[in-house]
Formats: sequence, structure tokens, C-alpha cells
Amino acid sequence: MPTTETDEHKALRDAVSALGKRHGRTYDREQLWSEAAKLGYLGVNLPEEYGGGGGGISELSIVLEELGAAGCPLLMMVVSPAICGTVIARFGTEEQKQTWLPALADGTRTMAFGITEPDAGSNSHRITTTARKDGTDWLLTGRKVFISGVDLADATLIVGRTETVSHREGRTGHLKPCLFIVPRDAQGFTRRQMDMELTAAEKQFELTLDDVRLPADALVGDEDAGLLQLFAGLNPERVMTAAFAIGMGRYALARAVEYARDRTVWDAPIGAHQAIAHPLAQAHIDLELARLMMQKAAYLYDAGDDVGAGEAANMAKYAAGEACVRAVDQSVHTLGGNGLTREFGLASLITAARVARIAPVSREMILNYVSHQTLGLPKSY
Repeated sequence: MPTTETDEHKALRDAVSALGKRHGRTYDREQLWSEAAKLGYLGVNLPEEYGGGGGGISELSIVLEELGAAGCPLLMMVVSPAICGTVIARFGTEEQKQTWLPALADGTRTMAFGITEPDAGSNSHRITTTARKDGTDWLLTGRKVFISGVDLADATLIVGRTETVSHREGRTGHLKPCLFIVPRDAQGFTRRQMDMELTAAEKQFELTLDDVRLPADALVGDEDAGLLQLFAGLNPERVMTAAFAIGMGRYALARAVEYARDRTVWDAPIGAHQAIAHPLAQAHIDLELARLMMQKAAYLYDAGDDVGAGEAANMAKYAAGEACVRAVDQSVHTLGGNGLTREFGLASLITAARVARIAPVSREMILNYVSHQTLGLPKSY
């Protein structure tokens, strides 16, 4: 893989950065989404024949990182083009591709993604949302939680399991998830906004599916493909979460560096003192190292190496989450009391930065993955 960015990637980064700076921290989400779509950024990873840019997760992660670094991240990029767009592009029927991909690329339609359940959490093998056949139709029943942007989405890509897969089989690792496109107005499909202390443009929802009837063509891919299809979306999700975290960390760090240059105490800028300068330098190093792993993960995924991308994407998400939390914490600390004021806009990032440690998979589960899959250590569960 290349160790430095191509000229095309540098140009994309510069262009998106300019867009982000025009909108800034007080951005209007709908306006930014629309403009990013018109410029081709939302669908940069989708196939050209379906209105996309013909790039990959490498390009899409640049877009999200630079918007985040400007203070205006678009969280639904993680979900709509990265997860849902990728899954449909790889496994969808021609009709599904024609229906969804051009609209996802030009921003006129968005799609949410529903996998997390109240009793499953990180253990996706305990998913209980059930899909059963009724003639040629499917009936979906179950619950989902912490589903982002359902109110903004035209449909939600729901992860269920066929009724023929038993709970016991699931617990022993034989999960065969199926993915269904559920329109927002489907009968029996209801949502409830969750009361979050996290401040974000995209809200979180609990979903209830009560015998939601779907036609046969709502199924994306093969009902027996199992984890292959699921991780086609989850690996990009991890890469994009890393981009989200790195962008946020860069935004916070830039505010702190600016403050450390300007804030003068005892006739010297506070940034001249190593107690201030060194932690900021370390935060920068951590973010750069996380970006390298993110770029590796994106490169492997775009090259079709799903196994290699899985390991790298988990590591990238872990590294970026840790780097983001440390960068935000140090940035707030650098500003002292000012770091907690609305004027400087950093305090709200304290909560937001934790998202990168928690979602879409906790750092502990990533450490489990690395210890089991990479190091070959035995499981404790």
C-alpha cells in the first residue's frame, strides 16, 4: 500500500476542507449534506455506473475526516453511503442498485442501519430480530436500539435472522444474518427517539418491528450468505468511525494550538511551556498514527482483502477512538475554564469523543478480536 497520499487524494482533502471551513462549527446539517452531495462527495465511494464517484472507502474517509476537522462532521456518512451503499453495491440486485445507489450518491435519499438490540449489544450472535417467510413475503419482528438518523432516512437496512436458525446455533457462532430494506412508512415499523445527553444533529432511536411485511425484493443479497454480507458493511463502518474520530480530534487540537499561541501569561504564550506544548504534540502524533492505520484499513478493503481489512479496521477504530479522547481532553485542559464555555465550542466534544470508544464496537471487544484472531489466544467466553 502507498505510504503517502496520491495527488488526487490531496486535492480531495483540500477541496473538502475548504467546504468544511465555509460551513464551520455552526453548520446547518441539511445545507451541508446537500452541498456535499452536489459536489460528489457523498457518493465518492459508490460505482460510477450508478451515479457515484467510482472511488472507495479511502476517498469517503477523507471526506468525513476533513469535515470533522472543520467542526462539521456528517455522521450519516458512516451509515448511508458507507454501510448501506457498500452492501447494496456489492450484494444488491440490479433493481436495488438502480433504486438506491444514485439517490444515496446525490443525497436525495438516505438510509439508516439497524443492527444493535437491547439484549444483544456487542454479541451480534444473539440477535433476535426474526425474519420468517409468509408465501413470497417476509415478516420481520424484533427491536433495535441506538439507531442513528432514522427520522432523516427514507429506509433502514435492518439486520435480522431467519427463523430456521436456532438461538442455540446462534450462540455457538452459526449466525446467518439477513439484511432487509425497510421503508420508513412500513406498517408495523415504529420508532421512539431516545433521550441522549449527547449533542448531535443526528438523533438516536429505538425501533420496533411488529410483523412488518416486506416483499421478497426487500432482501439484500442471499439469505444464506451469513457474515460475509454483514461484515461488508461493518468493516467500512469501523473505518469511517475512525475518520470521524480523527477529524474530531484534529478540530479540538487546532483550537487548543491556536489558544496556546495567543494566550499570554507572564509575558510568554502558554504554548512556550513544555507542560502545555508536549501533551499537544503527543496528541498530534497519536492522531497521525491512527490515520495511518485507518488508511491501511481502507486500502485493504478497497483492494478486496476482507480478512486483512477486518483486522486493520478494528485496529484503526481502536487507535482513533483513543487518540480522539486524549486530544479532546488535552485541548479542553489547555484552555482551562475557557474550554468549558460555549464560546470556544470544545466542552460538547467531551461527550462526543466517547462515542468513538463505545460505538459501533467497544474498545474491549476490539481487544478481544485482536487477542483471539491476531494473537491466537483462547477465548474467555
